[in-house]
Amino acid sequence: MKKAFIFDLDGVIVDTAKYHFLAWQNLAQSLGISFSEEQNEQLKGVSRVRSLEKILEWGNKTISEEEFTKLMTDKNEEYLAYISKMDVTEILPDVPRVLDYLISKNQAVALGSASKNARIILDKVALKNKFQAIVDGTNVSKAKPDPEVFLIGAKELGIAPEDCIVFEDSVAGIQAANIANMISIGIGDASVLHEADYIFNDFTEIKEEFINTLVTTQKV
Repeated sequence: MKKAFIFDLDGVIVDTAKYHFLAWQNLAQSLGISFSEEQNEQLKGVSRVRSLEKILEWGNKTISEEEFTKLMTDKNEEYLAYISKMDVTEILPDVPRVLDYLISKNQAVALGSASKNARIILDKVALKNKFQAIVDGTNVSKAKPDPEVFLIGAKELGIAPEDCIVFEDSVAGIQAANIANMISIGIGDASVLHEADYIFNDFTEIKEEFINTLVTTQKV
């Protein structure tokens, strides 16, 4: 059987969440708003526009549309400065092993990320050629938990949604996979990602036998 395995990027393949945190924290501080790692968790899988809206809500601040646009640009430029220094050492443990195993078993592999910088990051960590389809923030209009990003990925691979498996580290991403009727696999904290069909701390816990089971299992 052929399935589609769709990977989120931030927090699943690479840990760019730390760079988002630093950039958002600097932005918040420039507005006199405190910004914690717990709040950063709530921005995972959320668009840049909505993330800035949430920060302004937390700080009870109102700014002009012009300043809003400038802050988004500034945040992205700072984030890009961080990721410009990325290399293969930033790939999370055992991600290449799982990707290579899926490819060896002739399974379809796609990226489904809200990030508009996904292709740049995949280039930096030399993983771009592992994906048959890349769907990122430049291809979608609706943010997770809307399933648009994963449904586009499934369509590009020619695989039905119920034959797709999604790897996600965010609550919004898990919800998107579930809404799309795909098998959802949470990567991270079980207490946070409890809506997922399966949960692992990281890819070192995902064995080939489990992947083989996924290939023969269908979401009902």
